[in-house]
Amino acid sequence: MGAEFGSRSGGQGKISQWLRRRPKDTAADDRAREDLLLAAAGAGLPLAPAAYPSGYRCSCDRIGCPTPARHPVSFAWQTQSTTDRGQIERWARHQPQANFITATGMVHDVLDVPLAAGREALRRLLAAGIDVGPVAESGDDRMLFYTATRGTPEDEDEWWPCELDCHPETMDEHPGLRWHCRGSYVLVPPARLPGDLDVRWVRGPEHPLPDSLTLLETLTDECARVAGEPQEDTAAWPLRG
Repeated sequence: MGAEFGSRSGGQGKISQWLRRRPKDTAADDRAREDLLLAAAGAGLPLAPAAYPSGYRCSCDRIGCPTPARHPVSFAWQTQSTTDRGQIERWARHQPQANFITATGMVHDVLDVPLAAGREALRRLLAAGIDVGPVAESGDDRMLFYTATRGTPEDEDEWWPCELDCHPETMDEHPGLRWHCRGSYVLVPPARLPGDLDVRWVRGPEHPLPDSLTLLETLTDECARVAGEPQEDTAAWPLRG
């Protein structure tokens, strides 16, 4: 699947160590986590602290939290999100269990697809020699393709809010695809999810962000193919964005 984050600097061992077992709050674990977060920020991804798993619940302690361990801890996450190294180091050290979100629509967008569709699309894109940016797997059901942001068009009528991006009006055209842009966010690796799942890099943030339109046709093709196949595992079907 191409070069993975850390392969150029020997960091792959740190990634594998962090992602394949629960952190034990050791100095080595904390440094590895911090290095991964700083690498994402260094690539221009604005970060803010997020909730994390607490037993079988979310750390926010909200009864019936609809997105456990997947949401920011502050309502001001959009203005709080930053690439400032010092601030991210302080957050990481003071909140050693926290996940982090990255705010989309500032520097980057994220095309979020079912895992089976994403894996096949990634294979096709790389085989065709198309530049693919950072890619992450989220839990056991979604794949995240990081792209350059669409930005803010001069004509606001050409732009629609992220809620519609995540819920296309015509699911037959874009089944399972969510387009996280302005006003949205995704978890950034490394992150832990309930059920001993995680969010991990497949291709790290050292890869330049591509134009989203260079990936879109292949991603929608694979989403349509997966949606048209019998599904034994319902976790692969699209969820609410």
